[in-house]
Amino acid sequence: MSQQLEQQVWERLKGVTFPGMTRDIVSFGFVDRVEVDGNTARVGLAITTQNSTAANQVKEAVEAALAEVEGVETAEVALHLIQPPPPGSSAQQAVSQAPNLIPDVRHVIAVASGKGGVGKSTVACNLAVRLAQLGHRTGLVDADIYGPSLPLMFGISAKPVVEGNRIHPFEKYGVKLMSLGFILETDTPVIWRGPMVMKAIEQLLGDVEWGALDYLIVDLPPGTGDAHLTISQRVPLAGAVIVTTPQDIALIDARKGLAMFRKVNVPVLGIVENMSGFACPHCGETTDIFKRGGGERTAELLRCSFLGAIPLDPAIVEGGDSGTPIVVSQPDGVHAESFKTVAEAAISKVAAMRSPGLTIS
Repeated sequence: MSQQLEQQVWERLKGVTFPGMTRDIVSFGFVDRVEVDGNTARVGLAITTQNSTAANQVKEAVEAALAEVEGVETAEVALHLIQPPPPGSSAQQAVSQAPNLIPDVRHVIAVASGKGGVGKSTVACNLAVRLAQLGHRTGLVDADIYGPSLPLMFGISAKPVVEGNRIHPFEKYGVKLMSLGFILETDTPVIWRGPMVMKAIEQLLGDVEWGALDYLIVDLPPGTGDAHLTISQRVPLAGAVIVTTPQDIALIDARKGLAMFRKVNVPVLGIVENMSGFACPHCGETTDIFKRGGGERTAELLRCSFLGAIPLDPAIVEGGDSGTPIVVSQPDGVHAESFKTVAEAAISKVAAMRSPGLTIS
């Protein structure tokens, strides 16, 4: 009987959402435990947020939900509020005792996503070009070993020049570029185990003549795996940018990516919400195809910055397929302005972390 009642409690908790979100607290992992003893139900909540008001609203909602469960006469709800670690607090820690692979690069920014299909590479490419347009010496390395897209997105089909054991990067739109896609034959699948992936990434960084750069953008593969660990262990990252789309399923994966970087002491500069609304070119009405505001709400929930939103537009896709990023083809357009906002926000976060006494929120 108690097991059946416990199942009813779990089902009821799936109807409780975090304020401002549509995902339930069970899916978010906020329910730490459920115990049923006779007619008493005990629920433990472990919520990582700086918004104590919202957390207490969840607690009250859980108490109300339990009151509706037939057979539960007494409900005990314990809330454990966990303050997220301040992003950037470990930024000055050494990542490895090994020599720096890219000693002439001042700041390395990883662009990541918890899942594929959110436009991470598009954001990385346009962010790199926008940084160059703002006057910064910028490089972009495609660390997505299994699915390199940089050659297509910059319209480069040639092979890089190799002198001795050093590879010379391509340069286009003011950005120095390197990708495994420049080296492999087109459509050649990469079927490598973890050690080979890690070695390839080290070569893309350490064997390339990057020269002096202000920023090197690293386009990481989706998810959390060998590439992410290699970058975080072998390169002193200035921080990571998490790309997501507004819908809940993408936000869940973005949370995992953010948690991974914090676990390895890499500061998260902030979240970028891609495909954020579509403005009809004919009537001007904006349609939220993937909903709206999820990235900003998640940033608030996880105590990191919201760097900006990038609208959805076919021109961005066309630019990626033709090798001309949108910030090049339409430098004065709304999308270029959005990427400028993201770039400037990322720069300010990096600068703040390097300045004593400043904190990142």
